[in-house]
Amino acid sequence: MYRLDDERALIQTVDFFTPIVDDPYLFGRIAAANALSDVYAMGGRPLCAMNIVGFPVKTMDIEVLREILRGGLDALREAGAALAGGHTVEDAELKYGLSVTGLVHPGRVLTNRGARAGDRLVLTKPLGTGVVNTALKRGRASETDVAAAVASMTALNRRAAELIAAAGARACTDVTGFGLGGHLCEMIEGADAGAVVSAGALPLLPGAREYAREGLMPGGLHRNREFRAGMTDVADGVPADLADLLFDPQTSGGLLAAVPGPRAEDLVAALREGGVPGAAVVGEVVAEPAGRLVLAP
Repeated sequence: MYRLDDERALIQTVDFFTPIVDDPYLFGRIAAANALSDVYAMGGRPLCAMNIVGFPVKTMDIEVLREILRGGLDALREAGAALAGGHTVEDAELKYGLSVTGLVHPGRVLTNRGARAGDRLVLTKPLGTGVVNTALKRGRASETDVAAAVASMTALNRRAAELIAAAGARACTDVTGFGLGGHLCEMIEGADAGAVVSAGALPLLPGAREYAREGLMPGGLHRNREFRAGMTDVADGVPADLADLLFDPQTSGGLLAAVPGPRAEDLVAALREGGVPGAAVVGEVVAEPAGRLVLAP
């Protein structure tokens, strides 16, 4: 973030990755939605973006690139942001994403720090894109499960961000590659508060638990769990698949917000009424144990 004056600060972010779905248009939309989420997570409004492309021009039809860029442009239009250009390089592996510039009032910036004991944790999208995409790559995912995951990944966090800010959230982050558990650990690391997540309250994509039970989990899930093992406690009675899904790496995941306790249920109701059907209260911020994440049944 770069402060311009007392009323304006710029948010700048960049994100890109390799395809996670076969349809190039949908890949473009997902990548753009994912990049825009960093701005939404800070309470900002996207202004403009630039494409970032690595493309194997000698082995792939240029029409694929056109469709990817069309998908990204449509997502930007939905966000009310302008495409300002971009840069393309020849690459052996296809990659796409965006550098996004947004605007936020310096006094209304949301960060992933600042959660207080008594706050409740609100998640705006269901978990499971990592395991569903892994099942897809291995030819094991059903069409309906993939469609649900794609619908979640292409959905912008725009409305969710507006409602979270209006609810007076103290902290917010987007849930992406570190999984819900990893990003929540970032929120409480070194803080004077901890977090308790209810495994039974986690919203999940269709098929996510089944694929996790079958072992169709991305490598990033295991790395996420191992990295945060020292500050995570899993209570007796928590099913193993839910403990895994806590660290499932998400692509274009939802927002995770710490909201004053009395406002959480009203926020979830507003989110659902506002077109964010997967929103749920998934846990709370607690005074003890400070700096630790507990996954309860």
